[in-house]
Amino acid sequence: MKYLVLAGFVAIIGSLAVALVFMLRGDRGPGADPTDPDAPRNKHMARALAFRVGFSILLFVVVLISYRMGWIQPTGLPLRG
Repeated sequence: MKYLVLAGFVAIIGSLAVALVFMLRGDRGPGADPTDPDAPRNKHMARALAFRVGFSILLFVVVLISYRMGWIQPTGLPLRG
């Protein structure tokens, strides 16, 4: 289960990094309108961010189901009396 959660976090961070690369690249070609929302860069960046949101939701659901099935247990913090 640890490896599944770790893979989920890596996918989330990787997708965020890909979106950052598309955002910072900025090569739209000569004569392109910088405010055009349909530019290929914006589409790729939006898709990468959508995957990040999807991975985050999937990871949350997997952890929730794992807890309900008893595959993972909360450890909590020890209370000092």
